[in-house]
Amino acid sequence: MNAPLIEARGLGKSYPKVHRNADRLRALGRLLLRGSDPDRVAVLRDVDLSVRRGESLGLIGANGAGKSTLLKLVTGVLTPTTGRVQVNGTIGALLELGAGFHPEYSGRDNVVMAAALHGLSGAELQARLPEIIAFADIGAYIDEPVKHYSSGMVVRLGFAVIAALKPDLLVTDEVLAVGDESFQKKCIRWMQDYLDGGGTLILVSHSMYHVQKLCRHALWLRDGAVAEYGDVFDVTQAYLAWHERKSAPAAEPAAARGEGEFGMLGLALNGEDGERGVVLEGGATLRVHARVRSRDGRVPSVVIGLVRADGTPVYGVGTDMDGCAPVRVAADEYACELQFDDLALLPGNYLVRAHPLDPEGLRLFDTLERGVAVRGASREFGLVRLAHRWNPLAEEAPTP
Repeated sequence: MNAPLIEARGLGKSYPKVHRNADRLRALGRLLLRGSDPDRVAVLRDVDLSVRRGESLGLIGANGAGKSTLLKLVTGVLTPTTGRVQVNGTIGALLELGAGFHPEYSGRDNVVMAAALHGLSGAELQARLPEIIAFADIGAYIDEPVKHYSSGMVVRLGFAVIAALKPDLLVTDEVLAVGDESFQKKCIRWMQDYLDGGGTLILVSHSMYHVQKLCRHALWLRDGAVAEYGDVFDVTQAYLAWHERKSAPAAEPAAARGEGEFGMLGLALNGEDGERGVVLEGGATLRVHARVRSRDGRVPSVVIGLVRADGTPVYGVGTDMDGCAPVRVAADEYACELQFDDLALLPGNYLVRAHPLDPEGLRLFDTLERGVAVRGASREFGLVRLAHRWNPLAEEAPTP
């Protein structure tokens, strides 16, 4: 197997605390006297990753998680505090807006300087210059100083240079978040062609759609450390579920079990009881078995629902709606079981919630929930997969 294009082991970066000028002097003194400064803030810790030629990796995480720092360590802009990183190939990097461009020089002059820095000869530059200018597509602004450019025009110029160079590794940091829609589409088409041709990509983006579209693997950074690393769909789905849980409203505590007229005794998913959730593949069968205590022996009504991890309702149904009464299994205990065949949930994290109600279905007494993780490779939108088909259409005859 070919050697990794990039390999990092135990990679970390920390900075001294320098809120005031006195802090800077104190940090410098510690470095001079002790050779180290224990009072440092770690922005990246113990990152291991390996990217081989032809692979594509998406870096995801909240703002401040350490994504840009990791890219700067990989590209050599920063030196690591701990660990090591080895790169075996040429890198084309688009990290910070306008980085490497001189604001007083024209776009054309900056292209010439960038090409020279990347080792292009004069003849190679002359051959590729029309391609670069055409890709940037900024018109007469190519001969205007870069300081007059909008942020989108700067990214256009930077990406055009990298596209012409075709490096072994392309590293981009939120490039697709800047620029108009037509240029974003052009960048995506170029990246797909670049990957199809054996290129290697590390992409930072907050768009899980683009990460799933362009990358095979993903690394999720959280608070400077690796939260998950692996298949792009598994990692992005876990990341989205984490965001959903963060934004979910705090659940109101249920009344103490045993105090109300009805209370939940248990909730089993596919025969598994307890508090741990279950993991299913899309289209699998889900059996929900609910046990309810009835203090006075009356037959309760039971509602079972599915919600996304952030609390967004997906589906709910009650025994009284379908005319299916729970069965008495003990003197004061009833049970019912609801089965979903060919579960239509899209990949993601969900909760199954069960509620006992009075026989009239008017008053809710308790809540019990279990987690369900649906796995699978899908880039569809929403919560559920609806049965559908694309109808073939006859091509329209050209107008004579």
